[in-house]
Amino acid sequence: MTDLIGELETWYLGNCDGDWEHQSNVHINTLDNPGWEVRINLEDTPLEGLPFTPLEQERDEHDWVYCRVEDATFVGRGGPRNLSTILRIFMDWQRSCQAPASE
Repeated sequence: MTDLIGELETWYLGNCDGDWEHQSNVHINTLDNPGWEVRINLEDTPLEGLPFTPLEQERDEHDWVYCRVEDATFVGRGGPRNLSTILRIFMDWQRSCQAPASE
């Protein structure tokens, strides 16, 4: 999980431009069923407007993940042990959207 938090911190810092960080941008909350919800504002980031294929995985009542992008916001929800899965899905997606380094 530490690596995921570090990756998210790096992504967040990379989008801080003196304005963007003053908005509601990254939220990690608990759900009452129980579970986690992650909401990441994509407005004014390189991810805004890029395609994201919605993901649904339901293995049992405590092991499930639903991720999508709606209204320029990444929304991930999952079971009580799926916070790291949600963050990994987001980080893998943002990495796959990066332009390859020029040679």
